[in-house]
Amino acid sequence: MKVFDSIQENLLEAVAGFHEIPAGAFNIRANGETAARNCTEHITVEPKADGTGIVVTIAPGTIKESVHMPVIVSRSGLRETVYNDFYIGEGADVTIIAGCGIHNGGEESSRHDGVHRFFVARNAKIKYIEKHYGSGDGRGERIMNPRTVIEIEENGYMEMDTVQIRGVDSTVRNTEARLAAGARLVVLERLMTHGNQKAESYFRVAMNGKGAGANIVSRSVAKDDSFQLFSSNIEGNAECSGHTECDAIIMGNAKISAVPEITANHPDAALIHEAAIGKIAGEQIVKLMTLGLTEKEAEEQIISGFLK
Repeated sequence: MKVFDSIQENLLEAVAGFHEIPAGAFNIRANGETAARNCTEHITVEPKADGTGIVVTIAPGTIKESVHMPVIVSRSGLRETVYNDFYIGEGADVTIIAGCGIHNGGEESSRHDGVHRFFVARNAKIKYIEKHYGSGDGRGERIMNPRTVIEIEENGYMEMDTVQIRGVDSTVRNTEARLAAGARLVVLERLMTHGNQKAESYFRVAMNGKGAGANIVSRSVAKDDSFQLFSSNIEGNAECSGHTECDAIIMGNAKISAVPEITANHPDAALIHEAAIGKIAGEQIVKLMTLGLTEKEAEEQIISGFLK
């Protein structure tokens, strides 16, 4: 097992909550190579034959187990694309903790593109937690482009909690999902940009079976001269229910574009979209300042609560 330096340890703590190597199944990727890997009786983690990524297989009926899948980059100029597949067996109920942390202290851009495919079997349940984080005072950019492809079979369930709060200069986040009868997908995206950072999020969800449901919610804060784009398309192809929502705070000279779209291809598809962009209300700041906070502290308190 690789010995991690202090920078890598900080990245692991930021994206996966590691204070030490966890129990259970895990795969840690560091600077383009596998640094540590472990399987359990019910969860296998194996490299793909072509070396482009890994395959995680969770046995049917596996309950209350977890898989940790962090990626860390601490070498300036490294660029990679990784393809990971997850097979969640029938009736399983598991948590997968992933994410990527990049520390760039150099002049060249560092970039990680991760393609994750999830195949959720009948009656299976998965919670997927993904965190993105950047650090380092180098002039090279920190770039992360995650792509998530989801297939949920009958009565399967997936909850996706994705967070990007600081340090990522550029990101394009693509999520595609196809839901069979009774399947459900719940997504909460939280992100913050500042400086000249750019973040684009695209969601495409097709509900193809009776009783399918999707709830896509994005909460974001754009500061300084940063730019954000949120685009979602919820498609109802059967009797189903879908909801997509973008709620954003804009500050400084930032720009935000929200493009919620719903498409009903069945008379019993019940679909809702919502979008709201605005600045922090002045009375909120004044109220907190009367409690002894400075204006900056009040803003930070409001943003922290908004992104929880």
